[in-house]
Amino acid sequence: MNKTAASPRIIFGELFEALHRAEVLTDGKQISDAIPKTNPDDILKAYRLSKNKPYFSIAIFFNEHFQVQESPSSDFKSDTSKSVIDHIELLWEVLQRKADVLVEGSSLIPLPKAYIVPGGRFNEIYYWDSYFTMLGLAESKRYDLIESMLDNFAYLIDEFGFIPNGNRTYFCSRSQPPFFSLMMKLLAEEKGSNVYTNYEEQLKAEYKFWMDGIQDISEKNTSVKHVVNLDGDVLNRYFDSQASPRAEMFYTDEKDSAESKQRKETYYASVRAACESGWDFSSRWLDESMNLHSIHTSDIIPVDLNCLLYHLELSLIKTAQNEKEVLKFSEAAEKRRQLIRKVFWSEEEAFFFDYNFIKKKLCPVKSLAAVYPLYFKIANPSQAKAVAACLESEFLKEGGLISTTITSGQQWDAPNGWAPLQWMSIVGLRNYGYHELADEIKTAWTRLNIKVYQNTGKLLEKYNVVDTNLESGGGEYPVQDGFGWTNGVLLKLLKEDQL
Repeated sequence: MNKTAASPRIIFGELFEALHRAEVLTDGKQISDAIPKTNPDDILKAYRLSKNKPYFSIAIFFNEHFQVQESPSSDFKSDTSKSVIDHIELLWEVLQRKADVLVEGSSLIPLPKAYIVPGGRFNEIYYWDSYFTMLGLAESKRYDLIESMLDNFAYLIDEFGFIPNGNRTYFCSRSQPPFFSLMMKLLAEEKGSNVYTNYEEQLKAEYKFWMDGIQDISEKNTSVKHVVNLDGDVLNRYFDSQASPRAEMFYTDEKDSAESKQRKETYYASVRAACESGWDFSSRWLDESMNLHSIHTSDIIPVDLNCLLYHLELSLIKTAQNEKEVLKFSEAAEKRRQLIRKVFWSEEEAFFFDYNFIKKKLCPVKSLAAVYPLYFKIANPSQAKAVAACLESEFLKEGGLISTTITSGQQWDAPNGWAPLQWMSIVGLRNYGYHELADEIKTAWTRLNIKVYQNTGKLLEKYNVVDTNLESGGGEYPVQDGFGWTNGVLLKLLKEDQL
C-alpha cells in the first residue's frame, strides 16, 4: 500500500512556499499542479544557487522551470446551434483523460485507465463528482468509461487504503463523500451483481478507512479520525490527517489562519475537513455563519456523510461471505438508520440538521444535506413530509434549490445551486411520492442550465438560482465551466423526458 506519495510541498520545499507566497499565479492550485520541465532535484538546486543573486525574479524562474497545465476545455468552442444534449455528448471526449504517464515531480497520481475530469481548473478525477458524472455517462451508454473510472478508484484504494479527494499527491490525507458504493450500484444495474464481487475487497477497505479508530474511542476519547463516540453510539465526521496549509491553497490558508482566533493547527484541520465534505466552503461548518475564520468542521457530525455510510453498510451485506458478516453489517446499518432519524432530527424545526458533538446540540444551519435521509429512504413519512414542505417554502427559487438558506459569500450557500444537490433532492422527494415538487425543481434547474448554455455556450460548476440573470459567485476561485457533474445530472434529467 503506497502512503508515501510526495506532494509538491515536500518535493520542492522552500521553493514551493516561495512560489505561493510570491503569488506567481493568481490561482495557487495551478502552482501546485505545474509540471516540472526537468528533474525536480536540479530545479531545487538551481533555485538555491540563484535566489539571492541581484535581479533574481521568482516569476521568471517559475516560467523557465515549470509548465502550467491548461484547462481541459480551454480550446473547445461551443456550437450553441446544437442541443444541450448533443453538446454534452461532445464534451465527454473533451473532458476525458486517457491512462496517465508518470511525470517526476508532478502532483498528478497516474491512473491506469481512462476517466472524466470536471473541467475548468480541475485537471484530475474527483471522487464524489464522478458519481454524478457517471449518471450522464450511463445515459450516453458509456458504461466502458464508468467501469474504467470504478477501476481507477479501486486502484487508488489498493494503493492508499482509501479514495483520495482527487488523484493529486496533496490530496492523500483526505477523501470525499463516499459514493463508491453508489457507483457500484449504478454499474451493477447494467452489468449484474458480479460487480459487487469484483469490487468486494475495495468496498471493505473503504469502510475500514471511514471506521478506522473505532477501537480507540471512549467516553474520554470522544473522536478519533472519522469516528465519533456519541453517548456510546458511533457516528462519523469529516477529517483530514494533516493540520497544515493545503498545498493547493497554501498562501490563502496561511493568511486566513493568521486572522482566525483559533490555533493554526485547529484552523487548518477544519478547513481540510470541510474540503473532504465537498462543501468547501459553507456556513454549515462555521461557528459564525458570516465568518470563514470561525470554521469548526471537525466538531460536526454531518447528516449526509452518515447517510452515505448507511448505504455503504447495506452494500457490504451484498458482498458478505457468510451469515456472520450479513448479521454484522445488517445490525450496523439498522443502528445507523435509527441514529440518523434520532440524532439529526429537530422536532421543533421539523428538519434534519448536522450535529455539533462538542456543544452537544444540533447545528443551526438549514441545508440540502437534509435531503439525504430521503434519498436513502431513511426518513419516516412525517419527516419526509416536513422536509418537502421546507424545501418548497424556503429553498426553492426561480432556478432550483439553494444549498443553504444563508447568504454568506461562501459558494456552498445561497444564492448558489449545485447539480448534485438538485439530483439528491429530486430523487429523495420522488421516493416519498412528492412528484409534483420534484418536477418543479427539475424544470427550474434544467431551464436555467439550458438558458445559460444558450447565452454563453457553457455549462457551469454552479448557478445563481435566486437571480437567474446573475452569475454564481463566492468561493476561492472563479466560476468554472465544463462541467462534469452538471453535464451528468442535466443529461440524466433531460433523458427522462424522452422515455
